[in-house]
Amino acid sequence: MARGIRAKRYAQAVLEIALERNELDQWQSELAKLARLVEDTALVAALESPKFPFKEKVKLLTAAAGELNPLVLNLAYLLIARGRLDIIGQIAIEYRKLVDSHRGIERAEVTTAIPLDEEGKLKLTEHLEAMVGKKLVLEPEVDSGVVGGFVARIGGKLLDGSTRSKLTALKRELSGTRR
Repeated sequence: MARGIRAKRYAQAVLEIALERNELDQWQSELAKLARLVEDTALVAALESPKFPFKEKVKLLTAAAGELNPLVLNLAYLLIARGRLDIIGQIAIEYRKLVDSHRGIERAEVTTAIPLDEEGKLKLTEHLEAMVGKKLVLEPEVDSGVVGGFVARIGGKLLDGSTRSKLTALKRELSGTRR
């Protein structure tokens, strides 16, 4: 829980810097790059090791990261110094959410029984946007247990138009009338 709160605070601070400097997309891509870097367990072990002096860690990160905005590197150095490099992935996720919100975009996690083609994604996106009144970005998933239809999670809302839920509701209704 505390990691999530810290990540949100860092992401909010990063958003303010990025807005001030008009670098929203640059920060987003560079945070994602750092998040991919920390998936390398050997690199993270070296960066978090108390055996290496901070200057060596800076050299190691700079070599691994390549060309990055100096402020993004400063964030990474701060996280290394505080022993919180492990939250960079969560910071990148929270930052993306904040940028989307700033731009009036909501993410919709949509689960269907079969993969959607581009036309299906477009139609479903338009349908859901009309329902919620916001611009949406679909994050499709496939789960054969849905049977048919879709289940969408948008913000804190769950829209269940799946065949499975309809069958379950019908089963409850029929079993309730037989009592």
